[in-house]
Amino acid sequence: MAVWYSLADTILSRLDAETAHGLAIRALKSGLMPGNSRADPPSLSVTVWGRRLPNPIGLAAGFDKNAEVPDAMLGLGFGFVEIGSVTPRPQDGNPRPRLFRLSEDRGVINRMGFPGQGLEAARSRLAARPRRGFVGVNVGANKDSTDRAADYVACGVALAPYADYLVCNVSSPNTPGLRNLQGRSQLSDLLKRTQDAIAAKPVPLVVKIAPDATDDDLDDIVAVCRDLRMDGIIVGNTTLSRPPSLRSERRTETGGLSGAPLMALSTDVLRRTAQRVESQFPLIGCGGIGSGADAYAKIRAGASLVQLYSAMVYEGPPLIRRIKDELAVLLVRDGFASVAEAIGADLR
Repeated sequence: MAVWYSLADTILSRLDAETAHGLAIRALKSGLMPGNSRADPPSLSVTVWGRRLPNPIGLAAGFDKNAEVPDAMLGLGFGFVEIGSVTPRPQDGNPRPRLFRLSEDRGVINRMGFPGQGLEAARSRLAARPRRGFVGVNVGANKDSTDRAADYVACGVALAPYADYLVCNVSSPNTPGLRNLQGRSQLSDLLKRTQDAIAAKPVPLVVKIAPDATDDDLDDIVAVCRDLRMDGIIVGNTTLSRPPSLRSERRTETGGLSGAPLMALSTDVLRRTAQRVESQFPLIGCGGIGSGADAYAKIRAGASLVQLYSAMVYEGPPLIRRIKDELAVLLVRDGFASVAEAIGADLR
């Protein structure tokens, strides 16, 4: 598989990032990308929301925006996959170019703006697939919406029947004003309306927050989530900050930064979130994971599950197996028989 991807990467790396991504989706849809059939070590199994997953490594939202290849991605070895972000109506997103590799930094900057085919396209694909694996659905608001909370409600009602968990993404920096929904009153209203709307078909409901959140922001976000008995928080999305260590010529592009430069910031915010949550519900660590050590750091900081996407740009599908193998070794090294035993180890 590594040899196959090395050949494909030689071609994809010569294309602009968004074109390369489109070709990867097409290859996955056509079955051209080899899968992974090797069983995961028992130590990597984790139970979240009453479901047993073979491993805690997930694909973050952003790769499969339109629910085209969730099963193909599960077949590559991910323990779970998150599709989206899905908006009620189709939209083009921001003008291209809007996706940039920062190769020297192992990072990515995007200002996509939730481009996608809309709710009905995602719903029809999810409805047609056999229910297997663990697939989450990430939803957002249309750029020109006058009632953004209503957009989350509409997506939730339509997609909850086909989701293993539902994510309200209120933290993308590329839709003007969207992060304002992280404010206490706005967030409480949005999440409560979504909870009520899916009550007839309840699934775990989580919120995805920004890694740029301050301590005051986290106080408000966690208070809302605890009051509403939310099922989890994803920490976090891309960052608007730019570490001074960035070397790539593309580092000044507008948009959210992800990949390796985000690892330290996102893990710190995860740790501070976990301290406030006090194990009341699971956390998903996202941002900067490119190795088993990175995944392990997030688990020790309080994450029950972790997600990645940007590192796949540089290493492709072989990365998934490597991360799982490295994580299993680290658990043994530190005397943990399972991922569950390591969750929050650095908080004790």
